[in-house]
Amino acid sequence: MRAKKMNSWRRWSVAAAIIALTGGGAPAAVFAASASEINAKVNTALAKLYKTEPGAQSLANKARGVLCFPDIVKGGFIVAGQYGDGALRKGGKTVAYYRSLEASVGFQAGAESFSYALMFMDNDSLAWLDKSDGWEIGTGPTITVLDMGFSKNFSSTTLQKGVYAFIYGQKGLMGGISLQGTKITKIVPDK
Repeated sequence: MRAKKMNSWRRWSVAAAIIALTGGGAPAAVFAASASEINAKVNTALAKLYKTEPGAQSLANKARGVLCFPDIVKGGFIVAGQYGDGALRKGGKTVAYYRSLEASVGFQAGAESFSYALMFMDNDSLAWLDKSDGWEIGTGPTITVLDMGFSKNFSSTTLQKGVYAFIYGQKGLMGGISLQGTKITKIVPDK
């Protein structure tokens, strides 16, 4: 029962934060990106990641799948939400689309945007994304956030299992980017 209350609270908190961020607009209007728009943004975001962190390209080449959220928007005052749409790529081709949502309550104010990419290094981790009805980061496969410049310690025998995350391209003023508690769900955008 407590889990249901928490999930309901999160949905309402995200909706309230999004409505506040959009000046009272409907949350559905905020999420109206088409598949072609998502793909174009993912192309740009991954190119930026690979240019600024060469080790990320090597890691992506070994990954079973790369899930990129090119434009996560976070904002709020006390109650905050972050959201954005992204694409899962296998072998460089988009195979599915996902939405990233997170809500939080606490001492916070401001707005920012950022990108993040999740690299699924083994089939079990990637299967978790497919079999879960909305994956809340912090449950399921272990995620390791890699610092920019990680490639100094990168070798072909490391980073073989699990999920590795890059958070990059931060713009705006709001401290404390975190993926913990973020819910990722599959979507079917318009063409």
